[in-house]
Amino acid sequence: MMRLDVLGAGPAYSDRPDSSGAAYLVRHGDSAIVLDLGQGSFPRLARAMEPSRLDAVVVSHLHPDHFIDLVPLRHYLRWEFDPIRRMRVIAPGALGERLDALHAEAGFTAAALDLETLKPGERRLAAFTLEARRVTHTNDSYGFRVSVGDGAEPGLVYSGDCGRGEDLDRLVRPGDALLCEVSFGAGPVPVDAMHLDGPAVGALAARTGAGRVLLTHLQMGFDPVAAIASVRTVFDGVIDLVVPGDRFDID
Repeated sequence: MMRLDVLGAGPAYSDRPDSSGAAYLVRHGDSAIVLDLGQGSFPRLARAMEPSRLDAVVVSHLHPDHFIDLVPLRHYLRWEFDPIRRMRVIAPGALGERLDALHAEAGFTAAALDLETLKPGERRLAAFTLEARRVTHTNDSYGFRVSVGDGAEPGLVYSGDCGRGEDLDRLVRPGDALLCEVSFGAGPVPVDAMHLDGPAVGALAARTGAGRVLLTHLQMGFDPVAAIASVRTVFDGVIDLVVPGDRFDID
């Protein structure tokens, strides 16, 4: 059984005082990975576990609300330990350049973070199998399926930021928990916004046989109740809108 802890579920900006950027801690036994590490999520990670014991951080795409708390993680690993502890970070290829430029320091990232370029396909991360597929958002954005064992048991599918629900069809297997962005609530999504709304998420869950839907990344100003109701019009399974502090067993 995997366990999901929601460290952050917000969009790039919010009027909710408890909001923090996308960050999802997935654990199974002694194995632990984080999917995205957006703004304000590092303190929640540090309360949930010793951050240096993570097996990896996986970044879905290079918008800051999905990776910017790699900066405090890097500082923590660099300055709290002697010798420096290191972290495996799997992300689109330009991440290191962006972090170095942000801090105006060549080698800033490499001081504590070991970057691996994210590509479509499967890889092992400790006890997990991570399957990555490109999704419509930036020109290098990914959705993920995380599973354990042979992958036959229900897994966790995370949309990242995604503009076409169909991009996730080949990731979701019957019974999976679908952690999916619902940026534009009950909809509709503006043309070229590259995000999803509730009806699109519900249709995705229904046609793929998802076991439950965990909604996230709701934009400021959209009604949570209406967002859930719009998913329910086409999907009759369990639906939650996640908030930081939520915990779910994936089984």
